[in-house]
Amino acid sequence: MANFLRMILGLALLPACWGAGRTLMDAVVAAAGGADAFSVETFSLLGGMAAFVLCWFAIPHPVRTYVLGHELTHALWGLAFGAVPTKVRVTERGGSVELTKSNLLITLAPYFFPFYTFIVIVAALVTSAFVRPLPFLPLWMALIGFTWAFHVLFTLETLTEQQPDVKLYGRIFSWAFIFLANVALVLVWLAVTTSLTFAALGGLLASRLVSAYVGVGVFLVKGSLWLVRFVAGFFSREEAA
Repeated sequence: MANFLRMILGLALLPACWGAGRTLMDAVVAAAGGADAFSVETFSLLGGMAAFVLCWFAIPHPVRTYVLGHELTHALWGLAFGAVPTKVRVTERGGSVELTKSNLLITLAPYFFPFYTFIVIVAALVTSAFVRPLPFLPLWMALIGFTWAFHVLFTLETLTEQQPDVKLYGRIFSWAFIFLANVALVLVWLAVTTSLTFAALGGLLASRLVSAYVGVGVFLVKGSLWLVRFVAGFFSREEAA
């Protein structure tokens, strides 16, 4: 019963995924039109992303590194929710971490939380606490882009495989949740690093979500009316015959 309810909830989230995706595209276009789009930091971020994409196709995938980050993300989010990690196992074929408790966020965190990007950002913040302004900012941005592309490409690859984390909450619900969480993280990044504000992005997101659900509602109403007319016409023909 729980899996069925999660599937229904996952289907209900699909319009939200469409609305969030449109919001992300709108936000990227808006950010690209601002002065921030032509900064050295922006080009460094994009350059870092491009560098990892090239590595992805040019060299063997660093699977063990991904698995380590994956399991440490479970552990990190477990600690945030009061769980105690007791054992971490990492191999090239997969890994596991034992926790005293779990929940939705702990289970799905590796698919929306870029662990190595988080490490880079924390390192930059610690450095900036001792050295101001932060030295080599373009390099830091390139590392953020590199590790974020690492997260995105490995997440896409692993979601095509049989993942126990995803199966636990149902594929449809898990995929929808992961997509929304990743989009939300990018929107937060844009709000923090560009001229876009949280208020503007929130308003745009709300508008896109309402539009998506209204569109689905109109489609369902029209579809229901068409089905009623079709069934009524079918039985009318049967009686006439």
